[in-house]
Amino acid sequence: MKFSEAWLREWVDPSVSTQELADQLSMAGLEVDSVEPVAAEFNGVVVGEVLSRDQHPDADKLSVCAVNVGEGEPLQIVCGAKNVAAGMRVPVATVGALLPGDFKIKKAKLRGVASFGMICSASELGLADSSDGIMPLPADAPVGEDFRRFLQLEDSAIDVDLTPDRGDCLGMAGIAREVGVINRCPVTPPVMQVVTPAIDDRVAVDLEADAACPRYLCRVVRDVDVNAETPLWMQERLRRSDIRSLGPVVDVTNYVLLELGQPMHGFDLERIDGKIRVRMAEQGEKLVLIGGQEIELDEQTLVIADAQQPVALAGIMGGDDSAVCDTTRHILLESAFFAPIAVSGKARSYGLHTDSSHRFERGVDPQLQAKAMERATELLLEIAGGKPGPVVEVANEEQIEQRPLIELRAQRVNKVLGVEIAANEVSDILARLEMGLEKTDQGWRVKAPSCRFDIAIEEDLIEEIGRIYGYARIPTNRGLSAMEMHDRPEVDFDLHRAKLLLVGRDYQEVITYSFVSPEIEALVDPQKSGIRLANPISAEMSVMRTSTWPGLLQTARYNQSRQQQRVRIFETGLCFYRQDGEIRQERVLGGLVSGDAIPEQWGGESRRSDFYDVKADIEALVSLTGQQDGISFSAAEHAALHPGQTAEIAILGEKVGMIGMLHPEIEKQLDLNGATFVFEIKLDNLAQGRLPAFESLSKYPSIRRDIAIVVDKSVTFESIRNLIRDVSGKIITDILLFDVYTGENIDSGRKSLALGLILQEKSHTLTDKEVDDVVATVLSRLGDDLGANLRE
Repeated sequence: MKFSEAWLREWVDPSVSTQELADQLSMAGLEVDSVEPVAAEFNGVVVGEVLSRDQHPDADKLSVCAVNVGEGEPLQIVCGAKNVAAGMRVPVATVGALLPGDFKIKKAKLRGVASFGMICSASELGLADSSDGIMPLPADAPVGEDFRRFLQLEDSAIDVDLTPDRGDCLGMAGIAREVGVINRCPVTPPVMQVVTPAIDDRVAVDLEADAACPRYLCRVVRDVDVNAETPLWMQERLRRSDIRSLGPVVDVTNYVLLELGQPMHGFDLERIDGKIRVRMAEQGEKLVLIGGQEIELDEQTLVIADAQQPVALAGIMGGDDSAVCDTTRHILLESAFFAPIAVSGKARSYGLHTDSSHRFERGVDPQLQAKAMERATELLLEIAGGKPGPVVEVANEEQIEQRPLIELRAQRVNKVLGVEIAANEVSDILARLEMGLEKTDQGWRVKAPSCRFDIAIEEDLIEEIGRIYGYARIPTNRGLSAMEMHDRPEVDFDLHRAKLLLVGRDYQEVITYSFVSPEIEALVDPQKSGIRLANPISAEMSVMRTSTWPGLLQTARYNQSRQQQRVRIFETGLCFYRQDGEIRQERVLGGLVSGDAIPEQWGGESRRSDFYDVKADIEALVSLTGQQDGISFSAAEHAALHPGQTAEIAILGEKVGMIGMLHPEIEKQLDLNGATFVFEIKLDNLAQGRLPAFESLSKYPSIRRDIAIVVDKSVTFESIRNLIRDVSGKIITDILLFDVYTGENIDSGRKSLALGLILQEKSHTLTDKEVDDVVATVLSRLGDDLGANLRE
């Protein structure tokens, strides 16, 4: 809510500066978004009176005016505004005045006629975005007075960003109450008179939806001058709250909305047929709103209707057919309480958001309607005249939620807040917050005012006491509690350490939404059906992810479109799927690599990342569990990955994840640049590792023998390595693959692998015969089991 500080200080005037006031509101939970001057800087502008207006001798659109500014002879000013007339009081910028935009007023000649100043419009003074003519002032405006002082422009507009539970502060009355209790000073609201009916005209009301609208009031006001000029003081207060003046009826209802927080509406009485019906809309009914937008109503929408058709969207906006216009003479004022649950979300469903819906959705005081009706009638009669009828009120009190009685214990207040607050101070705070108080042996029995929907239990009251007492006054104490140390198995997988390992290998961690679009989910993981959300944020985030890959791929595309071609990212999080009719979740670690293997630099040639770079990163991760010898990669297929460059990751024979290159078709559809590699590992399968065991180093030298074998292309190095270890036992301590060749002198469908065998014994130095025997046995078994030949 945005309001004028000067207006607030008419209600409550603490001895604090503007900034201190803003800080107080923020610390009390009413966060101040901004404090801005209500007008741009200008000087040298005074109130003037146009004594005469004559036509310019050489210009049809210019006038020559004699203007009294309260100093000596009247000033001759040439003016181009159409609405200037003799007898008007107007703002006059005298010679030497400085207007917004560093525009300085000088003596000038316009078409040969001297001009000694400028009669100003509201836009020229920075008081409006646009203006049609000069700014008229009240007839009693004192001639010669400084214009800024006359309009009290040395004021600030304070914008408070309220949380949804503080709808009671969406009016000056609520803000003033807060400021009064914070500063322990009196609040003096304006005197609001009860208007005595002058006629007996009334409109019958049928309350057909009393659960959605438990209270409805209306009043007939006849012979209203809807073309009367809204007083400048009211226009200014509306302007300083970012509300445009639209005529006395609308201005009065908007003013009461800002002053008391009660939305109201004015109908053209002669366009209301018979009576008012507060009812739910009928399916398919249509309503043209103020502004011309036509909407089709549904059965869940509350409307205000006459005997024939809807005339307003309840709590949101009035209809165009019953709106007040320039020819309106008779008014029907409406003041109602609409239950928040009946209004909540309705404005948004029709693409609307209004000051009324904003307040009703958060909750309006259900006891405020009669007071607002009297205040609006009083102001309307003062501005536009008229003859008021009696107030017609229809209500179902049983449908209005009553504020509960809450037992507040003094001991509990001190315990929760951690500071001892005197009982009389607690009583004073609650009384200033307009709480009903009854003293008890343990503390108080409290009833919150009808405007405070957010107070229901004892802790709510303690929160109120704490924020008004001042959080800064509550000392900071470290809590004393017993700490219990829990053993953590040494073999547990450390996710934090795993993240640091990936960061050390030049990855960056990302966090993406757990909700993705159904299109990309079906593209990346078509074998699983994503769980659809009942109330998604948007269509692009309407299913729960079954893999981290959609988020990683979108992140890669976002970076590549911003000229970041080398992308190495990972994410940990939950994926969701259905199993046996229930929703289950699984912790996973996913990664993506695209672009060069190393950043561009002078010390080495650049090359693109490949499958084996990513495979090495996964092996490094698994090594944290001590089970690097148990990891295996076997050829597999996946709908989103490239055939021939896809592998299933297993640890000790148990499947834990997938690795592969993104399928070129998907890469093209997602507009990615170059080969993209992805992997995903189930973290729960890494939860428990193997504890490393010490083994003494051999003091005897090792021997290396290199062999080159030719095998079918389908034979993997992993199968060769496992076979060699089975045959040789522990004498071969390491097996190195240092060359793969498929060129000349190698049959089609075959490949040559160059292996380095490291042999070593712990009890003695190996002899050549022992080494030759082991190598011969290995070659024999490779030939028998895998069809390997020794390359010549």
